[in-house]
Amino acid sequence: MSAPLLKTVDICLAFGGVIAADQIDFELAEGERLAVIGQNGAGKTTFLNICTGYLSATRGKVFFDGEDITGLPPRTITRKGIARSFQIPQIFTEHTVRECMQLAASAVQHRWNPLRPLCKSVNLDEVEHTLELVNLASRANDQACMLPEGQRKLLDVAMALVLNPRLLIMDEPTSGVCSDEKHGLMDTLMRALSERRVTSMFVEHDIDIVTRYATRLTAWVGGKIAADGPPAEVLKDPIVVKNVMGG
Repeated sequence: MSAPLLKTVDICLAFGGVIAADQIDFELAEGERLAVIGQNGAGKTTFLNICTGYLSATRGKVFFDGEDITGLPPRTITRKGIARSFQIPQIFTEHTVRECMQLAASAVQHRWNPLRPLCKSVNLDEVEHTLELVNLASRANDQACMLPEGQRKLLDVAMALVLNPRLLIMDEPTSGVCSDEKHGLMDTLMRALSERRVTSMFVEHDIDIVTRYATRLTAWVGGKIAADGPPAEVLKDPIVVKNVMGG
């Protein structure tokens, strides 16, 4: 069996008296599409933040492709191959869609220089191809602030994909997107991830999205992974039904 792409050992973190991560041992294999569910405060986003360097655990280790990345800053972790998109898209609203992509690409490559034209600092073909992958090529010259929420989400993910990650972690990729656009958004995202051969882990509250797009599901309750496995099985687990689904 091949080594896991992402692995955590005994991850613990508490905020005051609230335990957000309680001895989390976790593995993610390359190629998986893992959905993460749980009530607010269950520890989902805290765990993502620990894995990507935005929070430091009080105990435990995080490994990526066998390398200990515990405590490294987010930018360093990104350069090692873990990209991140957020519940609220982190885009440069005062710039065009293409400029947002160029800024993302140049920053991670240490090639941004205020005295050098941005277009000279990045691989322009890579930028254009990534925009095509997420169906944003036609909006490349538009201000990012003019995009509707669904396309802002796509741009946020595109800015992560242009970094050529091996793992993309997404926090609620369909939140704020109207229900009749969610499947189109996820179809586009998953098609792009498949073409780039990027492993993915995403927090999601829409169970229909989870069952349709995830190959594996983890359910969080009280800072712990209460169930882990195929989505159909996890969603029938009595603990998940009671504490996550509200049954």
